[in-house]
Amino acid sequence: MVNKQFPVAPRAANIEYAIRDVVVPALALEEEGHEILKLNIGDPIAYPGLPTPQHMVDAYVRALEEGNNGYSHSYGVPELRSAIAADEQRKGWDASPSDVYVCHGVTEALQILFAAVLTDGDTVLAPGPHYPPYMAYPQMYGAQTVEYKLQPDNGWNIDLADIESKMNDTVRLLVLINPNNPCGSVAGKEEINQLLAIARKWPNCMIVADEIYDGLDFTGQHRSVASLSNDVPVIALNGVSKVYYAPGWRIGYLAIHDPARRLLEVRDGIERLLRSRLCASTPAQIGYLAGLESDRSWMVDYAKKVINQRNVCVERIAQIDGLEVQSSGGAFYMFVRLLDPKWAENDKQFVLDLLHEEHVLVVHGSGFSSNLGKGHFRLVYLPDVDVLNDAFDRIEAFLRRHRNE
Repeated sequence: MVNKQFPVAPRAANIEYAIRDVVVPALALEEEGHEILKLNIGDPIAYPGLPTPQHMVDAYVRALEEGNNGYSHSYGVPELRSAIAADEQRKGWDASPSDVYVCHGVTEALQILFAAVLTDGDTVLAPGPHYPPYMAYPQMYGAQTVEYKLQPDNGWNIDLADIESKMNDTVRLLVLINPNNPCGSVAGKEEINQLLAIARKWPNCMIVADEIYDGLDFTGQHRSVASLSNDVPVIALNGVSKVYYAPGWRIGYLAIHDPARRLLEVRDGIERLLRSRLCASTPAQIGYLAGLESDRSWMVDYAKKVINQRNVCVERIAQIDGLEVQSSGGAFYMFVRLLDPKWAENDKQFVLDLLHEEHVLVVHGSGFSSNLGKGHFRLVYLPDVDVLNDAFDRIEAFLRRHRNE
């Protein structure tokens, strides 16, 4: 008799996470002895030359040695909440420590926010292409995600008219990922003000400002959304993972900007959820605190390295028949267009075939949006220049070989 499988909940069975899903076949190839050139995951620690700053590591270790291993306050270590509030104040708005809630990374902050705000029939309006959890998580709370367009032929700028056409009374959260993952675009003051003007028309809607890459803006245009809002509620998301190069510490936060004091009940719901899950890692919070309170001049050299590697990618892609890209303005991603019809219609197959034939790992664009990401792939430009050049040589050979079939 065959054992009947215990049913899985649809909310789990339907989740996809393209960035890590493509790692599964890559691991199988590695087990066979192949070396994979990995341009797939936005983990700066996975690449040489961008280590977590030593003073932050020292603070983390010191916290361990001094026995700071117990539960912290559910909303975060008070000193860290104060330091984050001060950092947000430098970005231009009157954040207080009580507005800041420390989480297990921005991913948990999103889960907490969605759980506190969304109910059956609600809508999250998020950019397409987008970071996958914005599509995966709302369904767990009976809500849906609707994508608004970014403009692939206009620097991946926001299509404000498309947002206007999709706004209605069910939209509770309007998401801005800035700088954007996966496209690397940066929205400036004018775009943000237009976004706020749209949200202002819908009293049930707040803006989610995912600003985890704000310190990796190479355009000089980035502005905190909260700093520009005098009335629309804004939830700012940020953390230690990207700008402070410590993704494995899993420390992020949400900060509530509520100038009209309309989120008192939502805040209470967030606090109840946070208390129920105890706290974020105490020693990791202390390590992040050291990063916020110490000199940040080290960031200049890190940014120079990242920008140089970005420029190498732009130059190489321009020379490869079958690829096209608009230079990234922030974060450390590029969203590359596939021009050959064979791959433009099946970007996932491109990624899988490239992996198996050339052992180069990138992420299919349709994994970031089945419609708006189609015909692209995302690459991370954090590997050393030699690795990037090797990867582009292989990609070029792959495209040429299949074009001549």
